[in-house]
Amino acid sequence: MVKSNNENMRIAMIGQKGMPALHGGVERHVHELSVRLAERGFDVQVYARAWYTDTSVERYQGVTIVHLPSIKTKHLDAITHTFVSVFHAMFTRADVIHFHGVGPSLLAWIPRLFAPRTRIVSTFHSLDRKHEKWGAFARAALRAGEWASCRFAHRTVTVSEGIRTYVEVVYGKQTDLIPNAVPPYARVKTTDALDAFGLESGNYFLVVSRLIPCKGIQYLIDAFIQLQDTNALRGKKLAIVGDGFYSDRYVKKLHDMAAGNPDIVFTGFQSGVALSELYSHAFMKIHPSDNEGLPLTVLEAMSYGLPVLASDIAGHRDLISHPEYTFEAGSAQALKVKLVMLLGRDPAELVAEGDRNRQKVRDQFGWDEVVDKTIALYLNEVTSPTAQIATA
Repeated sequence: MVKSNNENMRIAMIGQKGMPALHGGVERHVHELSVRLAERGFDVQVYARAWYTDTSVERYQGVTIVHLPSIKTKHLDAITHTFVSVFHAMFTRADVIHFHGVGPSLLAWIPRLFAPRTRIVSTFHSLDRKHEKWGAFARAALRAGEWASCRFAHRTVTVSEGIRTYVEVVYGKQTDLIPNAVPPYARVKTTDALDAFGLESGNYFLVVSRLIPCKGIQYLIDAFIQLQDTNALRGKKLAIVGDGFYSDRYVKKLHDMAAGNPDIVFTGFQSGVALSELYSHAFMKIHPSDNEGLPLTVLEAMSYGLPVLASDIAGHRDLISHPEYTFEAGSAQALKVKLVMLLGRDPAELVAEGDRNRQKVRDQFGWDEVVDKTIALYLNEVTSPTAQIATA
């Protein structure tokens, strides 16, 4: 029987590491989306890796958490977990299997072949194959995952205009543009996290990122150190929030670059109140990535009302429209020039830019519209003529 509304419609989320989200843009996206779908009556099951989510957590805010094993190595973790998750989702007769990321989408052919009644959705979050951490074989597999996301999914979702254009040009696939979203954050006055790391309100640049090569943090540290030889920084520090992921060598490189520098502060992974405090009291958010889809940390900073300086990649252009707040990706020199320029601005101009960022997020990147579009996509698919034929 084809379901025409959300009552008892089962949605299987596959590709994320787990829930509740601890870190990672895809994980936070799936977390927020799943909770809101459950609130609207959907039966949502999120597949979690045993090492990421506490196995005692079976339900979270109305969402079923399915714990399955994986082979926890850099190259096998995601694909082995996806494999067992797909078969579990087919066994439990999910109405929609929603793959998150092109890597997991490599296996979208399995339910397409063996579970024809199930509708397949794939969200293309970023061009993962361009991440420096991957070797030639992994990049080839991720390229194949891009193709599978477009070939085997009934609907392919892209999170930014840049990715949508890429998919249309390279694979000839029309996609559904459904961006990432963030809630409207309010600044907090407490400063416990700042006190713990020797930071002062309004006197530090903020980076919130996983410490992996494609995030470009080495360019920022380089530019920051160069500016320390001048008066341009005016005593401001650099707070780097996040940890590595199969990137110990890169993390060591960053720490070596900053060795002995008291103005470069590594806080490690932060969440909850501590992260909110770090956002609330920052002078500016800097995001020097070489590759992004639609970065949640930039959206979060904008929602807090921060000015954001980011590399001029496609994933940032959907968010930051003024070229004064972007710099040439991969260039510490270009980043240094923009920092000097912005530091020389009237502080009121930076406050106004932060206010514009906050309003833009509330107008264009709120969760209500994202959930509405996702539900419409699900309902359209499960009631499509091909779905009716498959269930006949």
